[in-house]
Amino acid sequence: MQKLKKIAAITMARNDEFFLSRWVEYYGHELGNENLYIILDGTDQDAPKNANGANIIKLPHTDMSRAAGDKYRIGKINELANELFKTYDIVIGCDSDEFLIVDPNAKKSLREYLSESKYKTTVSGLGFDIGQNMKTEKPIDTSKPMLSQREYALLSTRYTKPVVLFRPARWGSGFHHIKGKNFHIDKNLYLLHFGAVDMNMLIKKAEKRGADWVNHLRRRGNGTINAVTTKTAHGKTCIKFARVMQRIFRPIYAPGKPGMMGLKWVVKIPKRFKTTAI
Repeated sequence: MQKLKKIAAITMARNDEFFLSRWVEYYGHELGNENLYIILDGTDQDAPKNANGANIIKLPHTDMSRAAGDKYRIGKINELANELFKTYDIVIGCDSDEFLIVDPNAKKSLREYLSESKYKTTVSGLGFDIGQNMKTEKPIDTSKPMLSQREYALLSTRYTKPVVLFRPARWGSGFHHIKGKNFHIDKNLYLLHFGAVDMNMLIKKAEKRGADWVNHLRRRGNGTINAVTTKTAHGKTCIKFARVMQRIFRPIYAPGKPGMMGLKWVVKIPKRFKTTAI
């Protein structure tokens, strides 16, 4: 039996208790809270109540443009990841609303599966951007797992992210690419993104930014939510084909990222994914 490798997980968050507590619950179960590293953007921020034993780093908050903020955050995460490689074999980095899972059919934990992986630098999971179907799904009940309440996802190249590092390297903003490296999409890994899991949450977030943002959201909707509400959902064959496409195709403007030739496919989330309890 192969020895399990030591794996750390990093995220950075601000005003994000809902997703951050679930991030801790999931990655803490998979890796142990002592191997979680949470950077809080602001000394006024509190760690989730379930983060006992996790490593909490508080940094002063500075208002920045979105682009500048993205570069600042990924810079801090890259610094921490490089430091962690002094004691860890593998480092996972992702946003607090992103969950890297192993296909339950593989019958392995995340730690077991990554410990057996042979990738040199990085690996990606196929991106599932999960959204609320406004015709058939109610607002999220925060006392229950999110996947038990959602059935559809947009197959998104944006969330096919190289979130796993096997040796020191540098993530680009948002973890969307590794600088100077290609990417590999593993057949049993999926990255589930929940940023559009609930329209009411999006509206509350928009309210903090002003009435114009709320009006825009109510008028135009959210791209992921619009897609899962209006498009016909495909099955498992489409998921397999999308993985192949993303391995082969590259956007002309970003050869280091996956592409799908502009196709936006909605799929039914496999029922077995719900056993992850996310």
